[in-house]
Amino acid sequence: MTIPSTRPYHLAAGEGPALWHLGALLTFKATSDITNERLWVQEAYGARGYASPLHRHTREDEAFYVLDGRLAVSVGDQVITAETGSFVWAPRDLAHAFCVESDEARFLAFSTGGRMDHFFFATGEPAPSATLPPPPDGPPDVEALVRAMTEYGLEMVGPPPLPRG
Repeated sequence: MTIPSTRPYHLAAGEGPALWHLGALLTFKATSDITNERLWVQEAYGARGYASPLHRHTREDEAFYVLDGRLAVSVGDQVITAETGSFVWAPRDLAHAFCVESDEARFLAFSTGGRMDHFFFATGEPAPSATLPPPPDGPPDVEALVRAMTEYGLEMVGPPPLPRG
């Protein structure tokens, strides 16, 4: 159990709780528990095709900042090509999804308020190394993901997008 903080907080490169989640490595630089539910930030590292399902948040907005690589980010009726240095805002109640289109990508995903980061801890597994996970044995348990999403104020509205081109 961590103690919520309103004090300065620092993690060095490579530090933070890490999860393997749906084919990616997620390293949490801040969690809602640490920030007293003010912010959560994850550094995501995924290979081409790593994607979120098309979903909508009911409790918080979400944003993405591409550190390296290229993502296609669908927000509402827009599909944005987000390359290194790009920022994308996905307001609550607006359906959105992302897909890694480069060979690999590293990006930050974050939101202010809420406890949506708990979804990842509930549905991922602790990463034994700071690498991409091995290929899965089969498809994810979509029903379990939908149940967990609902618990954290998320609504799945479509499948994950595929890389373009």
